[in-house]
Amino acid sequence: MSRSVVLALVFACAALAQDDPIRDLAGRFQGKVSIYAKNLNSGAVYDLNGSNRVNTASTIKLPILIGVYTAVAEGRAKWTDTSELTAARKVGGSGVLQEMSDGTKIPLRDLVRYMMLLSDNTATNLVLDHVPGNDVNATLQKLGIKDTRSLRKILKGSNPEGVSDAGRDSANAKFGIGVATPRDMVTLLEKLYKGELVTKDASAEMLSIMKKQIWRDGMPRYFDGIEVADKNGALDHLRSDVGIVYAKTGPVAIAITCDEMPKPDWSPDNPGSLFIAHVSKRLVERLAAPPREPVH
Repeated sequence: MSRSVVLALVFACAALAQDDPIRDLAGRFQGKVSIYAKNLNSGAVYDLNGSNRVNTASTIKLPILIGVYTAVAEGRAKWTDTSELTAARKVGGSGVLQEMSDGTKIPLRDLVRYMMLLSDNTATNLVLDHVPGNDVNATLQKLGIKDTRSLRKILKGSNPEGVSDAGRDSANAKFGIGVATPRDMVTLLEKLYKGELVTKDASAEMLSIMKKQIWRDGMPRYFDGIEVADKNGALDHLRSDVGIVYAKTGPVAIAITCDEMPKPDWSPDNPGSLFIAHVSKRLVERLAAPPREPVH
C-alpha cells in the first residue's frame, strides 16, 4: 500500500472520528453513557464505552431468559413446573403478580413471559427459584460471556436469599441485581438472531417474546412500523435498553445504558429514555449496511 493511500485512510478515519453526533449527544448528556451496537448483516460496529461494566437493572432478565431455555433443554427444569404465589414471595416495582391472589399457581412457561413482557419483578424471583443465578451464570460462562452475571433476586429489604456466587463478590457490590457490558449484551443478541442459543426454534421464540414487551419509551420509540425485540431496565438514576431493531438496512443489535442521572423521573419522557430513543435511531442510520456490489 502506497504512502499516499495510507495517509488518505488516516485522514478519512480522523474525519469520521470528528463527525460523531452520537458521541456529541453523549457528551452533553447529564449522566454516564455506555453504548455498543452492531449491524448483524454487515458486521459494522459502533462502540462508545461498550466494555464498561454497568448496572443492568431489568435488562439482566434477558440472560435469565436464556438460562431458563438452556435449563429446560438440558432437562434441569420443565415448562410445566409451577410456583405458588404467597405474600412473602411478592415484591414491588413493575409487574402484576404482586396484585394477584395468594395461592395462585403459575407455570414456568408463563412466568418467563410475565418477566419479559411486563418486566414483572415477582415473576423474575419465581423464575430464579427454578433456575438460580448460579445456573444462569454457568450458562453465560459456557457461552464465553465473562462480564455479565445475574447477582441476586429483587430483594425485600436486607433479605440475603437468592444471591449468586457472583453477587457475593465484593467487586460486584454496587451493581444491584445484575452486571453486564453493552458488548456482552450485543453478543447475546447476535447469537439469538443467528439461532445459536439452545436451538434455532428456541432462539426465535425468545426473540418473539421480546418483540411483544410493553415498554416502548426507549429503543422502540421512533421505529413505527419496524419490529424491535428488546428488554429495557429502569432505576431512579438509570435507564437501559438492549435489543434488535429489524431495520430495512439490516438488523442492528444495540445495548445502551444511561446511569448516574441527577434526578429521578418516572415519566415516559425520562431523559435517559429519550436519549436511548434518539441514539438508537442514529445508530441504525450510521450502521446501515452498504449496498452490495454486483457480482461480475
